Amino acid sequence: MRRPTWIATAALALAAFGLASSGLAIEPLGCRRAAQYPWHGGFYNVSWGVPVALVVPPTAESYTDWGWGVGNTRVRPICHQFHRNWPGPVYDGGQGFYPTPRWPSDTDQFGVYYIRGPW
Repeated sequence: MRRPTWIATAALALAAFGLASSGLAIEPLGCRRAAQYPWHGGFYNVSWGVPVALVVPPTAESYTDWGWGVGNTRVRPICHQFHRNWPGPVYDGGQGFYPTPRWPSDTDQFGVYYIRGPW
């Protein structure tokens, strides 16, 4: 009678630990990377004049970055998460950023960058 109870308790504890640790294992890396790098790249969106944040669901972990040429497709992590930062940074007309080239060679050059939505 005691043995099945012990096995069930151990199985529940391992399952709970596995569920808790699987979500926490990715977050510290994303937070550390988000603290070291900006959410945008070096290009701005020509329609807006600033880099544009494309908010995706908070469960999204990566995106595909397409480049023109053989083997120039990459899967990259989405590290930054959207939050209201009032008063927040103000961008002055996209200064310090490049516009989209006349013949872009990569999807990063369009000035639209993925950011996970709030929980």
